[in-house]
Amino acid sequence: MTVLIAGGGIGGLTLALSLHGIGVPVKVFESVAELKPLGVGINVLPHAVRELIELGLMDKLDASGVRTRELAYFSKHGKPIWSEPRGLEAGYKWPQFSIHRGTLQQLLLDTAIERLGRDNISTSHHLTGWTETPNGIRAEFIDRATGKPAGTYDGAIMVAADGIHSAARERLYPQEGPPIWNGRILWRGVTPSKAFLTGRTMIMAGHEILKFVCYPISKEPDAAGNHLINWVAERHMPPTYQWRREDYNRTARREEFLPWFESWQFDWLDVPGLIRNCPHAYEYPLVDRDPVSQWTFGKVTLMGDAAHPMYPIGSNGASQAILDARTITREILAHGPTTAALLAYEAERRPATTDLALLNRKNGPEQVMQLVEERAPDGFEVVTDVLSQGELEDIAANYKRVAGFQVEALNAKPPIVSGDAKRVGVSAHKKRDAR
Repeated sequence: MTVLIAGGGIGGLTLALSLHGIGVPVKVFESVAELKPLGVGINVLPHAVRELIELGLMDKLDASGVRTRELAYFSKHGKPIWSEPRGLEAGYKWPQFSIHRGTLQQLLLDTAIERLGRDNISTSHHLTGWTETPNGIRAEFIDRATGKPAGTYDGAIMVAADGIHSAARERLYPQEGPPIWNGRILWRGVTPSKAFLTGRTMIMAGHEILKFVCYPISKEPDAAGNHLINWVAERHMPPTYQWRREDYNRTARREEFLPWFESWQFDWLDVPGLIRNCPHAYEYPLVDRDPVSQWTFGKVTLMGDAAHPMYPIGSNGASQAILDARTITREILAHGPTTAALLAYEAERRPATTDLALLNRKNGPEQVMQLVEERAPDGFEVVTDVLSQGELEDIAANYKRVAGFQVEALNAKPPIVSGDAKRVGVSAHKKRDAR
C-alpha cells in the first residue's frame, strides 16, 4: 500500500501528511541533501488554508504567518485602482496567510517528521527512473551530489512532486525542453520595515512592464518596530537579455534594477527604501511550461509544479499544489492506492489548473493595472474615469471563479478531505479489487 512521493516541497509534504492521516503508508524522497527554509514570501489562499486546517495545522500557521486582510492594486504613481478584502474579512470561513515559503515548508517538514517518522523522509535521493512491477512500482534513485546509487524502493504508486524541473516529467516528456521564459525578471527580497496601510495589506503597483508587489510576512514587530516585508520587483526585459535558469539562491544586484524604481516613493510606501535596505535579494526569471494532455502514466502521476507550473500571479502556486495533494488523498480514500485513483485525480485537477495557468499568462487579476497604464499613462484623479466599476469587479470575480475560491461557493463546499475521514484498510482494498 505504500505511496512513493518524489519531492519534499510544499505539495509533496502536504500529500505525505494527508495520506498518513487516512492510514496510507508513504515514503518521501527529496533530491537535496538537506531541506532548508529557502525562498521568500508566498500567499496561501482560503481554499488551501481550509485543507491545512483539516490537517491540524491552524495554530502553527497562525504562529508563523500573517492573516492577509486586504489586496490592493495601485498605479505606478501610487494611486489606488482597486482593493478588496481577503480571508475572513472577505467573508470566507478561513483566513488567507502571507508567510515565508521556507517557513511553511519547514512547518510541514517538522510535522511530517513528527507524524510519519524521520525514516520515511529521505534526502539525497534524486529520482532517475522507475519500472512497473506485478504489485506496483519500483523507483530508482541516486545521490545527485556524488552520482552514486541511493537505492530502489517499491510502492503501490508513485506521485512526482519534484517541481518545475521534474525528473519524472522529463522522462515522460523527453522532448519538452527547459521552462518557457516570458521575458520578465523578478527580483525578490525580505526587508525589515515599518508596517504600511492596514498592516496586513498585500499591494501590487505598476503595470505589465514594471511592477512592484509587497506584503508583510511577520505578525509581530521587532525591537525597532519593524515587520518583515516581502517584496517583488518585476520588469519585462528587452529581447537581448540573457536569462539564466531560475534558482532561489541566485543573488541579485540592486544596481541592475533599483534605478527603475527610484521615483516610486509614495506617501504610504517607500519602494526604493525597501530595495536598498534589503539584506539579501534574489533574481528569478518568470517561467512556466505549456500545459500537457496527460499527467498519469500507469502507476505514476505528476502534481504541483511538476504537473502545472504557472506564473506566480494571483498567489496560486503553493495553493494549487495543496489542492492537488488533497484531491489525490480523497481519490485514494475512494479507490485505494491505484491507477484508478490517479486517473480520477487528474480528471478533476488537470482541466482546472490548465485554465488557471493560461489565465495567469494573461496577467490574471493584475490586468487592471495594465488597463489603467494603457488608458492613462500620465496618471488619473479617479480610477473610475479610466476603468469602470463593472470592469474592475468582473476581472476580480472571474479570477476567483477560475481559481476556485469564490466566497459563497467555497463556503458552501465541504473540505476536499475531512479531518475525520475514515482510514483506508487493506481489507477494503481487497473487496474493492474483487469487484
